[in-house]
Amino acid sequence: MARIEIIMPQMGESITEGTIVKWHKKIGDQVKKDETLLEISTDKVDSEIPSPAAGTLVEIVTPENGTVPVRTVIAYLESGPAGAALKPEAPIAAVPAPQAAPRPAPPRVPEQAAAPPAGGRFYSPLVLSIARAEGIPLADLEHLPGTGEGGRLTKKDLLAYVASGERGASPTPAAASPAAPDPVKAAPGPVALQPADAPALRAKYPAPGYEILQMSNVMQKMAQHMVQSVQTSPHVAAVHEVDMTEVVRHRDAHAEEFEKKEGFKLTFTPYIAEAVVSAIKKYPLVNSSVEGDKIIRKNFINLGLAVASDSGLLVPVIKHAEEKSFTGLARAVNDLALRTRTKKLLPDDIQGGTFTISNFGVFGTLIGMPIINQPQVAILGTGAIRKRPVVIDDAIAIRSIAYLTLSFDHRIIDGALGGMFLEEIVQNLQRRNRQTKD
Repeated sequence: MARIEIIMPQMGESITEGTIVKWHKKIGDQVKKDETLLEISTDKVDSEIPSPAAGTLVEIVTPENGTVPVRTVIAYLESGPAGAALKPEAPIAAVPAPQAAPRPAPPRVPEQAAAPPAGGRFYSPLVLSIARAEGIPLADLEHLPGTGEGGRLTKKDLLAYVASGERGASPTPAAASPAAPDPVKAAPGPVALQPADAPALRAKYPAPGYEILQMSNVMQKMAQHMVQSVQTSPHVAAVHEVDMTEVVRHRDAHAEEFEKKEGFKLTFTPYIAEAVVSAIKKYPLVNSSVEGDKIIRKNFINLGLAVASDSGLLVPVIKHAEEKSFTGLARAVNDLALRTRTKKLLPDDIQGGTFTISNFGVFGTLIGMPIINQPQVAILGTGAIRKRPVVIDDAIAIRSIAYLTLSFDHRIIDGALGGMFLEEIVQNLQRRNRQTKD
């Protein structure tokens, strides 16, 4: 019999630790190769980890809710002589972790702490998060069959139900513009605690006037990352108006032909990405990072894009975007979006970004102030596209207008550079008679 180490996988270069959400097997259970062994949570995603080999689970080193560094042994399997110390493989979907020294994550809510609906059935925080993101009422979960232990509804059961189309369509945010960029789902939210949990807080905030919720691990890590970014970079923001009329016209005129040729829909994201890449070439200092009193300017453009996933908003990266044509950017955007939503990203897909685009316009937001994604020094926020009357050559015309926001690190980017860079993006988008470059 060979003893096989089960190791906390490193879900990306900057990921330093992981939290075990649930063990799907108990000591003594037989495990098939590639069968789901446990669920873990890192900075930005909850992932199911398959077994690296067939065997018997003989020891669990790290229990549920335990947080350990990556590459730490968390359990042992026993298998035949061919067994060897292997690391599990799993789809990766996470945003870069904070660059500060890692801190232990606050305890996650155990599965039993998830609030049951009236029927008394319990659900894991991951299942509740997916249901909330998909707009599925808890009452509807009562009628879904589960393949987990004791009939438990698993993540796979719920995603299969969503994919089947048997439920009603998820509600669309009322404020979303039909001309807005790619839609994204809301990130998973907190879950309710059991009455016995957090007694001190419950004494301070008694029911029914107050409800106490547990932040998910994703929310905790996101909070750490955002606080660290604000503490690191003095944030300054600039807002410019952009006339997207020509972009809208070009997309409308070419959408059908493009989809027939490429096999996917033409969105607004490639137009924005192309405009950003062109502007960075003109103002390369925006494509930098800061280490002490040194500026590290990148001579390549790795463009991070906010994309939806079941675990929230992720930032996969288009590598060497400066080398891609318009169609190449469109293909890269579609590929990353698809692989993010199907949890097929690789570690390299989420590393090495040099500039990020965040689209909050999908929720109808006109203007927002995004936080810089460290160690980058700037981030572009794109607002919703709205038709409204504007004055052109002393005449009133109806145009498709949006607002672009640039948040930048005032240590190396001053208002003049930030303003010129942002205006360059505006002019790139407003250029008439746009032609896609094959």
